Amino acid sequence: EIRGGAGGEEAALFAGELFRMYSMYAQSKGFKVEILSENPTELGGYKEIVFSVEGEGAYSRFKFESGVHRVQRVPATETQGRMHTSAATVAVLPEADKFEVNINEGDIKWDTFRSSGAGGQNVNKVESGVRLRYPWKNPNTGEVEEILIECTETRDQPKNKERALSRLYTFIHDREHQKYVDDIASRRKSLVSTGDRSAKIRTYNFPQGRVTDHRIGYTTHDLNGFLAGDIQDMIDALTVAENAEKLKETEL
Repeated sequence: EIRGGAGGEEAALFAGELFRMYSMYAQSKGFKVEILSENPTELGGYKEIVFSVEGEGAYSRFKFESGVHRVQRVPATETQGRMHTSAATVAVLPEADKFEVNINEGDIKWDTFRSSGAGGQNVNKVESGVRLRYPWKNPNTGEVEEILIECTETRDQPKNKERALSRLYTFIHDREHQKYVDDIASRRKSLVSTGDRSAKIRTYNFPQGRVTDHRIGYTTHDLNGFLAGDIQDMIDALTVAENAEKLKETEL
C-alpha cells in the first residue's frame, strides 16, 4: 500500500513513482503485480494505491520497504524553483494463508429435540432437531466461550447435524479471520506511523542524485536506476543487516 503523505500533489506524484519503481522491480523478478484499488490524481500521481505482488519470496524482498519515504527536489508543480521535501508512506503486509479451521469433534456436545411441526399429520414424532455446543478458545483473548448452534431445517437428523457442523466451521472461520484483519490493521498503523517526514526510513535526494536508507546508512548515487527498479543491492544490504541483527540476538 502506498499513500501520498506530507506534501500534497508532489507527495502523490512521488507515490506514483514509488509504485512504478516497485512494479519494474517485481517484473524483473517474474512476480505478478495486480492493482487492488487506486485513487489517482490529475497529474498522474496517487493519493493512495493498493496492489498485490505474487511470487516465490516476494514478501521477504519487499518487507523492508515499509515506512516513510522522503523525497527532496524542486517539484514540477513549483514555479519559483524552490526545493521541497515531501513524503509517501509504504506498508507491506503478508497475505493471509488459507485459514485452516481445526475443530476437535470429540469436544462437541450434541442434543436432539423434537422440531415443532404444524400439527395434524405433520407433527414431528422423531427428534430430528439438533443442537450443538462447542467450547471455542478465542485467539484474541485466550478465553473459552461456548458456541451454541441449533438446526431444525430438515426432518433428517443426520442432515441437520451436517448443517450444524458446517455452521460451526463458518462461525469459527469468520472469527479467526477477524483476528487476522485486526492484526493487519494494527501492523499497518505501526508500519507507516503518520506519514510525517521526520519518521523517514529513506531519502531520495534529486539534486545530489542519491538515495540513502537511514536504517543502515546505505547510500547509492544511481537515483535514476533505483527509481527504474534497480533496488536489489539495497534489499541485499538490508537483508545482510537483518541477519547480522538476528545473529547478535541469538548470541546474547
